Amino acid sequence: MVVVTHPDTDRLSPTAETQVAERTAQRAGLKLGFLTRLEVGADPADSYKFGLEMFDLAEELGYDTGWIAQHHFLNGAGRLPSVFPFLAAAAQRTKRINLGTAVVTLPLEDPLRVAEDAAFVDVISGGRLQLGVGTGGDPLSFNAFGKDVNARREAYADGLRLIKTALTGQPVNGTTAVMYPTAPSLVDRIWEATFSVDGGGRIGKNGSGLLLARTSAHSGDPADVVQAPIAELYQQELEPLGIAPRVGMSRTVYVAADRATAMEHLRSGVEHWIEVLSGRGQFPTGLTLEQAFKRIHIHYGHPEEVIESIRDDKLFAMSTELICQVQPGDPTQKQILKSMELLATQVAPALGWKPNRG
Repeated sequence: MVVVTHPDTDRLSPTAETQVAERTAQRAGLKLGFLTRLEVGADPADSYKFGLEMFDLAEELGYDTGWIAQHHFLNGAGRLPSVFPFLAAAAQRTKRINLGTAVVTLPLEDPLRVAEDAAFVDVISGGRLQLGVGTGGDPLSFNAFGKDVNARREAYADGLRLIKTALTGQPVNGTTAVMYPTAPSLVDRIWEATFSVDGGGRIGKNGSGLLLARTSAHSGDPADVVQAPIAELYQQELEPLGIAPRVGMSRTVYVAADRATAMEHLRSGVEHWIEVLSGRGQFPTGLTLEQAFKRIHIHYGHPEEVIESIRDDKLFAMSTELICQVQPGDPTQKQILKSMELLATQVAPALGWKPNRG
C-alpha cells in the first residue's frame, strides 16, 4: 500500500533529532499498536474493508498489534459486534502483526464460545491473538441481550475462569468435555480492561495484561491522572507472581503537518462526541475546542508536538504498549493512513519504539 508523503512532516528538526537520540533508550521494548472502532466508511462493508487495509499497512510499517473494539447496536460508539470473524479475516491477510480485541464484553457472551472462537483465531494466525476482555456497562446492550447489568462483575469473573479452564484443555462445567482446539499459551496473552484502582489490583492478581482506555478523561481528571494509580496498584499486585507487567495505554493520537491541520481533521468527530457527552451530563459546556481536546487527552499536531505530548502523559512511563486511535475524531481514510505512517516513522521511534519486522 502506498501512502502519500509530505516533506514538512517527514523529517524532525536537527534539534529534535538530537533530543530524540538522548531519550529513546529510556523506553527500549516499547510496543506500538493501533485501535479501530470500525467507524470510518460509507457503510459497514466499506468500514470493514478499510479496517482490514489498516492491518495491511500496520504490518508493512512494523506495528506490533492491531486492536479492534467490539460494540453492539447503533450506540454511536462503533460498528463491529463480531470481533473473531474479523480477526480471522485479518489473520489470512497478514503474517506477523498481533491481533487484539479491545475488548470483548464478556458478560454479554457465552464464555465457552469465546474460548472456542479465540482458540480458533489463535491457531489459524500462528499464535498471534491478544485476547482483551472487559465487563462493559451499557444498560441498553445488557437489556437487549436480556442480561442484568448489575450482575456483570460476577458474570465476568465466572466467565474468565471458564475461559482459562477451556483454553488449557481442562474439562469444563463439571463434565468430561474438553475444548478442541485448545490454546494454552493464550492464557498468557489475556488482557483485562478497567476504569478503577481496585480493578487494576484485581487484574494484577490475575496475572493479565492491563488495558487502559482514553475514555477515563470524560467527566473528571485527565486520563493519565486517573490511570496512574490504577497502573501502580496493578504492578504492585503483579510483582509477587514474577510476571512482567503488560500495560496498554490507549490514546487518541493524530499526526499531521501541524496542530491546526490536525485539529481541523478531528474537529467534526470530537464536536459530535462532546455533544453526546454533554447531553449525558458527562462533559462540561463552554470549553474552547482546544480546551476540550486537552480534557479528552488527545495527542495531536506535528510529529514533534505529538512526541512531547505523549512523553508528558503520566501513564506513558508505566506503559509497555502505546495503542493509538483517531476516535473520537473523524478524519478521512486517506488522512488516517497518513497519520499511521507518520506515527510509525516519526513519532514512535522517538519514543523508543523499534519497528517489528520479524
